[in-house]
Amino acid sequence: MVPMSVTEYNSQQRAAILLLAREGVCQAVRTGSVELPDITSLEPFLREDRACFVTLESHAELRGCIGSLQATRPLGHDLLHNACGAALYDYRFEALQASEPVQVSVSILSPLEEMSFSSESDLLAQLIPREDGLLIQAGRNRATFLPVVWEGLPTPELFLRALKRKAALPADYWSDQVKAWRYHSEYFAEEGEKPACE
Repeated sequence: MVPMSVTEYNSQQRAAILLLAREGVCQAVRTGSVELPDITSLEPFLREDRACFVTLESHAELRGCIGSLQATRPLGHDLLHNACGAALYDYRFEALQASEPVQVSVSILSPLEEMSFSSESDLLAQLIPREDGLLIQAGRNRATFLPVVWEGLPTPELFLRALKRKAALPADYWSDQVKAWRYHSEYFAEEGEKPACE
């Protein structure tokens, strides 16, 4: 698989993507849901089926993160849906309030690539820090970390141990039944924080 270019979207497109995500957050906070526009009203790059994550940070701490791992709908719709989810439906947090300051960031994912490995050490050796996003699954337990998470977990060992905990597995868990998929993402964020809905 060819890694997604980190410059697939130009500065104007990135600004439009962030604005749409911000509108989704505001609409969700105000009304409890989002309205998905007619696809023909969207710019061509927003009509392509893509998977994305919308992340909210407040006071430099995570405040919500919801996304899609596989492309099943136009990027514009996925953005709005995930912005609403990050604002209201991330189970780790209370629903966002209009006055709360947040910074919105977006990660647009490449297709998942299933990994082949013989052991945990083999999987660790294949991971590329700061480039790979990782999805792991063991039975019904599954979780993912976006590539941006490497900033706080800079080694493959730390990254995988924390991801296993996110999947509700012990940090030292391993089984021959573990499956893993890697992906890349294009990440960009707003400048600073501002109220969720002004």
